[in-house]
Amino acid sequence: MDVATEYVLLGLRFDRIEDGFVDAYTGNPALRAAVLDEPAPEPAALGARARELLAELPSSGLPVARAEYLRAQLTGLECSARKFAGQHVGFVAEVAAYFQVDIAPGSEQDYLAAHDEIDALLPGPGSLARRYARYRKADECPPERLESVVRALSSALRDRVRAEYGLPEGETVQYDVVTDKPWSGFNYYLGNYRSQVAINADLPHRLMQLPQLVAHESYPGHHTEHCRKERGLVERDRHLEHTVFLVNTPECLMAEGLADLGVQASVGEGWGRWAAEILADLGLRVDADLAEKMAAAVTGLDQVRQDAALMLHDRGAGEEEVAAFLQRWLLVPEERARQMLRFLSHPLWRAYTSTYVEGYRLLSEWLAARPTSKSVADRFVRLLDEPLTPAAIRAELVA
Repeated sequence: MDVATEYVLLGLRFDRIEDGFVDAYTGNPALRAAVLDEPAPEPAALGARARELLAELPSSGLPVARAEYLRAQLTGLECSARKFAGQHVGFVAEVAAYFQVDIAPGSEQDYLAAHDEIDALLPGPGSLARRYARYRKADECPPERLESVVRALSSALRDRVRAEYGLPEGETVQYDVVTDKPWSGFNYYLGNYRSQVAINADLPHRLMQLPQLVAHESYPGHHTEHCRKERGLVERDRHLEHTVFLVNTPECLMAEGLADLGVQASVGEGWGRWAAEILADLGLRVDADLAEKMAAAVTGLDQVRQDAALMLHDRGAGEEEVAAFLQRWLLVPEERARQMLRFLSHPLWRAYTSTYVEGYRLLSEWLAARPTSKSVADRFVRLLDEPLTPAAIRAELVA
């Protein structure tokens, strides 16, 4: 078999070791059936196979860009195999192998500056944490309205994305409200241009955070990317490696980074007023200008979550210390900090926070560095259609 097919088989075998390792599979069902009929895989054997495929890439005859994509993915898989086999891998080295990024702690001075910005936006009595909590509470979506709000935002975003970027005919997203999950939302791509998006109702959702969530999971985020790559890379180009989407590989950093840029790429400046008009049609009132300013201010705290992961997995800090760190800098109550800690502590997801932090940072810089003749849409559509890697993005920034 060719390297691409062997890569798909290898990825499917990882899913037998850790359920959920395969985030999406849209390829030949016979390949998955064949893997399920095999004896249970050993992590060490999977790591050896990843190294064999890496060694075969130079003689595979694949174009350079395609080979480099597979090299990046296989490097992540090889590290996962070592982890599953019980080998010690330092957390910073683990993140680097998975996502092609080198991480370092953020600056408390930057976090203090972000607190100052938030403080200026929320004048009045009480501590900053109390005022921020009141602001978030006032912005909460009534639980009984969550599904209708999500559907209204999704419909409006879909119209914009269809006009700006294009979507395959017949694509659909089904939304489900769920509980007892370590994340706030999750896209299950089912293939054939269909997604099932789960919205976690364990903790309250804020009205002016929901546009970001829907854009991230659906339009123009994960659902849109999956649809366009299935139509282009898989159906048109026959690149089988894109029939499987694997956790803890560089494609995850690219996917999360582009999804976090979803509102910017589909609505842009004035997104708060745009969302407020949709919510007003549902009888819900929000402060659009404050929401936009607040969203900009809190981006200065994005790296706090990654710092918490470094504390937990690299510096040996206890969960109580990490929870207190999250509460202090993110200005969140203990309940929300514990929910974040649950994600950071999950064996499969413990390194994944870096995909959001580093993905958004890298792709924001790349989007801003576009030629003056190019629009945001001209640049962003490459993320939706091309199998870019973090290393390729950095090389373009240098060039």
